[in-house]
Amino acid sequence: MKQSIKSALAISAGMVAVVGAVLAPTGVGAVSSTANTTVTAQIQPVITISSGPTVNISITPNGTGLASSNSDTVLVSTNRSTGYTLNLKDADATTSLGASITAHTGTVAAPTALTTNNTWGFRVDDASVYTGFTAGPTSAETNVAALTSTKWAGITAAGANIKTTSSPGANNSTTVWYAAKVDTTIADGNYSDIVTYTATTN
Repeated sequence: MKQSIKSALAISAGMVAVVGAVLAPTGVGAVSSTANTTVTAQIQPVITISSGPTVNISITPNGTGLASSNSDTVLVSTNRSTGYTLNLKDADATTSLGASITAHTGTVAAPTALTTNNTWGFRVDDASVYTGFTAGPTSAETNVAALTSTKWAGITAAGANIKTTSSPGANNSTTVWYAAKVDTTIADGNYSDIVTYTATTN
């Protein structure tokens, strides 16, 4: 009898041990979750412009009038993907050189030869955009009877576009020519006006 009891107790203890092993907690595997973020660099358009600062046109006139020309270089840099537009205008409402040399009557849309005494004008060699100016190339001239092989426009206070690009670029160059024709009714001295270039991103 005693032997039987001991055996039963031994079995019961073994069962407890097994149950204990089954119920003991085990280690939990790692879990994860993901999220996406879009990082965007917003590159803003920038544009810079430089010119001049001066253009000197030297003329030794005679009674029937003589003309001379010289050039300015305008440099524009922009990162704008669609390029820029360059505008030229007089800095104020007075478009004469001094009080005596008036703006030429030709326009950007319809430029004409510079043949009238005591007038001045400008041009660009850009036939692809402004066909009236003709392609050029323009070269500096001094004391010639008239500027008939090239066409010129008069500066205006309202301004006119003289160049358009379609892509970004650094130091994109535009040569702007200026000319005047005068006779001896104009006293010697310096006759000046200020022009303004404006480059605007497209």
